[in-house]
Amino acid sequence: MAESIGERLASRYLLLRPLGSGGMGTVWLARDETLDREVAVKELRFPDGLEERKRAELVARVMREAEVTARLRHPSIVGVHDVLVEGGKPWIVMERLHGRNLAEEVRTHGPLPGARVAEIGARMLEALAAAHALGVQHRDVKPGNVFLTSDGRVVLTDFGIARPADTTALTGDGMLIGSPGYIAPERLSGEPGGPESDLWSLGATLYLALEGTPPFKGSQVEVLYATISQDVPLPRTAGPIGPLLRWMLSRDPGARPEPAAALDLFRQIARGGMPDVTMPMAARQRRTRRWLVAAAVAVPLLAGAAFVVPWGGEDPPARRSSPTFATAVDLCTALPAAEITSALGRTAPGRKIEKGCQWTVDGTGLRIDPQTDSDTPDPWALTADSARTLFAALRRRADNGLREGQFIWYEIGADRKQEVVISRPRTLPGVGEEAFASDVSSTDGRVLSNLIFFRLGNLVGKIEYADLGTRTPEQIRAAAEHAAAVAADTLWSRA
Repeated sequence: MAESIGERLASRYLLLRPLGSGGMGTVWLARDETLDREVAVKELRFPDGLEERKRAELVARVMREAEVTARLRHPSIVGVHDVLVEGGKPWIVMERLHGRNLAEEVRTHGPLPGARVAEIGARMLEALAAAHALGVQHRDVKPGNVFLTSDGRVVLTDFGIARPADTTALTGDGMLIGSPGYIAPERLSGEPGGPESDLWSLGATLYLALEGTPPFKGSQVEVLYATISQDVPLPRTAGPIGPLLRWMLSRDPGARPEPAAALDLFRQIARGGMPDVTMPMAARQRRTRRWLVAAAVAVPLLAGAAFVVPWGGEDPPARRSSPTFATAVDLCTALPAAEITSALGRTAPGRKIEKGCQWTVDGTGLRIDPQTDSDTPDPWALTADSARTLFAALRRRADNGLREGQFIWYEIGADRKQEVVISRPRTLPGVGEEAFASDVSSTDGRVLSNLIFFRLGNLVGKIEYADLGTRTPEQIRAAAEHAAAVAADTLWSRA
């Protein structure tokens, strides 16, 4: 990243310093030397090892989507000034905003007053109406993408994964577009969704602003399943805004308010009014049977889906204090039967292996092992400091670059040693207190398994998920990451 400082794009945009970065790229502070103004430039990053043909397709798609976004002109939508390709990567030039996003505001100052939340809701509905009028869905409305500027504007940002309204929610590679906890239930069931899906995501965003916590809490998988199977709890905050948000968060898209009606109610509440907010009875009755069926369809769909989450996501809500494990935990109880069935395709008993546990069927396996250092024979006897040191050493080793190794797993049918290559690591947010993952691939480039190391207080764990069948690399990574998140949350609760 540092080598890009001082780089000039299109002989015009001078990169000054990074403003933020994440899994999908980096946003830079830059100077437009032609117009002598500061701009923000998003550098989009593609996965390592992506085939040239797929890279070209992605570049073309991003350019098309950026051009669509550039047509959106509204004071509550971040302005896109330019889009270009340099170094084989797309770069999107946007207006420079000063302030902080809604997630940062809530983390710093706590929940917002109902009238302020209503004001933000009204501005966002106006922005979404402008986008929907051109047939564009945002598809990732969340607190991290609502920006509160220092001059009083409320701006919807990061249309980087916006799409025309007739496109599907799932990509051809099984990737689900959006951020778990803010994806509408119908999109989790595989439907493309519509303007009402953005309305649901806005409701979830404003719920966090009002309550200080998202509508559903838990591991990523628990949040996804709750989204499609549970009604949102009524916000504790008194007044009409709580029922309005719950109405927007109806599981059935047809039960949600019309955007114009919601906008009118938000404006009344922002002015201090107390409008009567009552969900129509017919809307309540429409949703029950339809969404029992949708939930049944969506559960197996989610098991194989990975998520495209943009770089600018907000941090998860504050979690419990760092745990301390005083005695060993039976790792065969770290994953519920439903997670094993989801990962392996059918049920399998846990079998202890040394100090860990594994679940295997023909062709597929999942295992979890505690890690330790040379000075501590018992992995459950590590101190928090020694666990941090061990995790840092594992990460440094992984960061050194591609590594060669051997793969063998008798119980799933890999009974001959294979030469493999272990990829550079990628950081996994939301798994324990810190985590990273690497692919294990055969010498011909086929991904065989995914390795995840995570730290939880004084425990360092390793999870490996392997599939020798037809699962794609994305599905292998998603299964491993889901299992790691669930295991870390389970262990956290037992410390």
